[in-house]
Amino acid sequence: MQSFTIGKLAKSAGIATETVRYYERAGILPKAERTTSGYRVYRADTTKRIRFIKEAQALGFTLAEIAELLGITDDEHADCASVNARAHMKLDEIGSKIKALKKMQSALKVLAERCPADEQPLEHCSIINHLYGTGDA
Repeated sequence: MQSFTIGKLAKSAGIATETVRYYERAGILPKAERTTSGYRVYRADTTKRIRFIKEAQALGFTLAEIAELLGITDDEHADCASVNARAHMKLDEIGSKIKALKKMQSALKVLAERCPADEQPLEHCSIINHLYGTGDA
């Protein structure tokens, strides 16, 4: 079976070598075998696992959640329902974050519109006054 050094693995997966080490320390990548000279050697299928991790991160899953998902994929008795449940929990979480971001956007928009945006002293800046808690916005 083909194997990779950490550098070749990182390059094939499109990540930094330190990220490979981090994933290994976090327990989402299996510990690498070591050569007699101490170099890490990874199985070729480790690239596939890293791609899984990166795709899951792109969907908003945390490393702890990714570890759970990987645990499911390693369980021969697991089914789609448990993965789907986690996806729905993540959707709910993302929805809450979107609501919070929209609220922040709205508040900042009001402050930006009230700011004179000219060369007046900062004491007239509604944004700074709000941040200090001295404004009426």
